[in-house]
Amino acid sequence: MGKSDMALLSVQNVTMRFGGLVANDRVSFDVPEGALFAVIGPNGAGKTTLFNIISGFFPPSEGQVVFAGDTITGLPQHAVASRGLIRTYQLVQLFKDLTVRENVAVGCHRVTRGGIPAALFTPGWARKQEAEVERRSRELLDFVGLGAQADMAADKLPYGQQRLLEVARALAADPKLLLLDEPAAGLNTQETAALADVIQRVNARGVTVLLVEHDMSLVMKVAQRIAVIDFGKKIAEGTPAEIKAHPDVIAAYLGGTETADA
Repeated sequence: MGKSDMALLSVQNVTMRFGGLVANDRVSFDVPEGALFAVIGPNGAGKTTLFNIISGFFPPSEGQVVFAGDTITGLPQHAVASRGLIRTYQLVQLFKDLTVRENVAVGCHRVTRGGIPAALFTPGWARKQEAEVERRSRELLDFVGLGAQADMAADKLPYGQQRLLEVARALAADPKLLLLDEPAAGLNTQETAALADVIQRVNARGVTVLLVEHDMSLVMKVAQRIAVIDFGKKIAEGTPAEIKAHPDVIAAYLGGTETADA
């Protein structure tokens, strides 16, 4: 699937108030189908609040979220996910008692069928489905570079590989839009580079990606378009080159430095 001018996701004048605090203030942007779009900003800028609204964690005080032409504002998380908006979280959330492969297999639940009869009697279609889940889980682990670790306990993986496992599990749900919430948090330079490569290859497979991130070097490497939020408001939107040179971004995010490469 190639890039398109059609907005797969449209965030329209989203405002979120917590008592007297305005976490998001009339934020708007469109994520085209096939794009790799990033939202950045200083700590406390309102990025995660916006992400939570998009993914159905809570409804906005005002504004709309439209996905694939349908308004999803206020839908619960499971309903949002069922439409193909699949997210990861700032904190790693793996099933640590399961193997690496089993963690990915769990992600396949959105695109499989089952129930008590299938568990009790294992009909032919269920056996075929189980084999397909096994095949797809191993294919996705190979894709993110964890094929050799498939049978390890998930909690034995180094932290950077746990992040990659989360991406593989999210891909198992066959997302139309992959929402990545600060995936580089806690990673070293080498791990961040490996993550950047996986994100770009995910997008090259045709998956639209929305990335909320604080690591400027990662964003500048992978994003095609960037929206910048400061104190809950969108202060800029453009290509990485435009954002690097934007005076409001330099002042708000970069502390007066001249480039965004740091």
